[in-house]
Amino acid sequence: MTVRFPFDNSYAALPEGFFARVAPTPVPAPKLVKLNRPLAAHLGLDPDWLAGPEGVEILAGKRVPDGADPIAMAYAGHQFGHFVPQLGDGRAILLGEVIDADGVRRDIQLKGSGPTPFSRRGDGRAALGPVLREYIVSEAMAALGIPTTRALAAVVTGENVIRETALPGAVLTRVASSHIRVGTFQYFAARSDVAGVRRLADHVIARHYPDLANADRPYYALLEAVIARQAALVAQWLLVGFIHGVMNTDNTSVSGETIDYGPCAFIDAYDPATVFSSIDEMGRYAYGNQPRIALWNLTRLAECLLPLFSDDQERAIAEAQSALGKFAEAFDAAYQAGLRRKLGLFTARDDDPDLANDLLKAMAENAADFTLTFRRLSDAAADPAGDVALRKLFTDPAAFDAWALRWRQRIATEPQDAAARQAAMRAVNPAFIPRNHRVEAVIRAAVDRNDFAPFEELLTVLAQPYEDQPALARYAEPPARHERVLQTFCGT
Repeated sequence: MTVRFPFDNSYAALPEGFFARVAPTPVPAPKLVKLNRPLAAHLGLDPDWLAGPEGVEILAGKRVPDGADPIAMAYAGHQFGHFVPQLGDGRAILLGEVIDADGVRRDIQLKGSGPTPFSRRGDGRAALGPVLREYIVSEAMAALGIPTTRALAAVVTGENVIRETALPGAVLTRVASSHIRVGTFQYFAARSDVAGVRRLADHVIARHYPDLANADRPYYALLEAVIARQAALVAQWLLVGFIHGVMNTDNTSVSGETIDYGPCAFIDAYDPATVFSSIDEMGRYAYGNQPRIALWNLTRLAECLLPLFSDDQERAIAEAQSALGKFAEAFDAAYQAGLRRKLGLFTARDDDPDLANDLLKAMAENAADFTLTFRRLSDAAADPAGDVALRKLFTDPAAFDAWALRWRQRIATEPQDAAARQAAMRAVNPAFIPRNHRVEAVIRAAVDRNDFAPFEELLTVLAQPYEDQPALARYAEPPARHERVLQTFCGT
């Protein structure tokens, strides 16, 4: 066959200990569910060919394209605080890397493509439901402007996978700046393989932080850079109400992208203690805990890098602590700036954090919907009549009234007119998020009835989260009591 993927592989050129070479396991009857045509074109791929029989077989793992060097990456990780020295890609195979239209190197990975040496008695397959969930949420995150892996395609395989019951099998083609994780560094550090840690760090610098290559202390600068990106990323999660659900170190990307959408979810009624993940029984990865856990994960990365800082362990630890000490300031700066934008504030004042926190407190005490509150606040910024719809979100509307009086006094101190403020707020306060009950309805339609129309419609809505879309306004509404989804599942 002719070369259709312009592969330019770098990770597969690293020493064998970084991965295992393994081909995808063929499936009997692949069928395309969805191809992300704009993303395909951006990657230098022909969407029409990719949607054809030969392309679909590649997306399902039935055929390996020319130039591919399929590997399963090795990594370790802390899972809910417990260290596992070897995890690795148990159901994912990296086909190779391409350079996209922006000159960025991107991994193309098949998720659900069969067993690997890291499968740990698993079948290496994926069920259709989790594949659709990751496709929906990762593309929604991209449309929201949050760094994320992307979904290139979803296919059904023509065979069932066995979980609690028999479910249709599927494969997700995932695109990432890389799939290198904190857990990848832990894999080598746990083996006291300093040379491996150094080789990996050099690769990450070259790939993700090339400006650091000539720094006086490139490995220390690398830690600082990863800390900065993770601080900004988690702030963005909180600003749209996103809960990752399983923030293990093996699910923390050193590139600063959101990765591994398992039991992820978006909050409806605001509550910092919200947990949806069925496996997070102690609330370790609750919405409000995510900044703390990000720092915990970054501390594990710092531990791996200590031998690269200095031969003097005490000095290396002190340097790592200095870098980690910058996380809180970086996160707080990003989060508070984001809250000011959500409130329509163009300038910063010392009491702005109190104003924002008091609104969040009132929302939590009154079960106000997170997304709708801020969206409707955008309208209220242009016309006080918008307060009517806002008050309805609070069990005690007087709680909003008291806060709104202070907010209006605050925005009156700035020169921007109401229209400019509303436009700025609408650009950061989405009308549409992938609400859990909508995602679940899409999955049920596809799995139970082989109906993908709801999936397509939801993707259409989420592609423009900041636009009103009157014909599809129902997707902005929170769930009715009987529609609430209280648990989300990993799907492995």
